[in-house]
Amino acid sequence: MTKAQVRAKLGTPKRVVNGRNEFGRYTKFVYLRVTVLFQGRLKVSAMQTMSPFERTVAGAGVGSSEAKVKAAVPSARCSTLSGFRQCVVGAFKPGRVVTAFQIKHGRVSSVVVGIVLD
Repeated sequence: MTKAQVRAKLGTPKRVVNGRNEFGRYTKFVYLRVTVLFQGRLKVSAMQTMSPFERTVAGAGVGSSEAKVKAAVPSARCSTLSGFRQCVVGAFKPGRVVTAFQIKHGRVSSVVVGIVLD
């Protein structure tokens, strides 16, 4: 989706953040339940939620245990990388879409769906 399409669907963001990181310029639209990232592109490159109200069809989301994620999303592979626990669906290859359930203290703390940039 483009920025205009996101605004048409979700309304005016609560906050808009523009910045620069190792991948270049970005814009973030911050909403109450989701943050939408446009990383140097005209279309969405990632979405993140920390809201317990956003769930997979099988009910996994923020607040779920790792066991619930594994049961609800059988293709999720869970591991610890650089001290961070996460369950991932998809391949970390450029252009591919990945869903990452970030785990803290045994529970999902955020969910990110995004396109792998490099």
